[in-house]
Amino acid sequence: MTPSPLCPAPQEARSRGFTLLEVLVALVVVGTALGASLRAVASLTQNSVGLRSAMMATWSAENHLANIRLRNEFPEFGKRSLECPQGELRLICEEEVIATPNPYFRRVEVNVYDAENPGRRIIKLSQIVGR
Repeated sequence: MTPSPLCPAPQEARSRGFTLLEVLVALVVVGTALGASLRAVASLTQNSVGLRSAMMATWSAENHLANIRLRNEFPEFGKRSLECPQGELRLICEEEVIATPNPYFRRVEVNVYDAENPGRRIIKLSQIVGR
């Protein structure tokens, strides 16, 4: 039987595999994907730390405001600063009592700062205290 143009003669079996160029392209793709994954994990970790410190600062501020309500005192005007650690975080609570249009009420604002970085306010809460 002679080969026809429509049905060429069987060629020798070629070895099947990847070329060097294909392997290098695959390595670049895998390396890029791994780099993006590592960046995403690092970002999630950093966000987790920030959320944790914000949660702890909120607890400190709420505790401070709850103490003011429980003392059942009419707070004096002015500013004062005190330590309000929460867990292993060293925090500083800054209380400021401000006048309101009604003399029977005062506004108490509590700013919470990180003791390690006092220029960075983590959270600010306020409440109105009545006589």
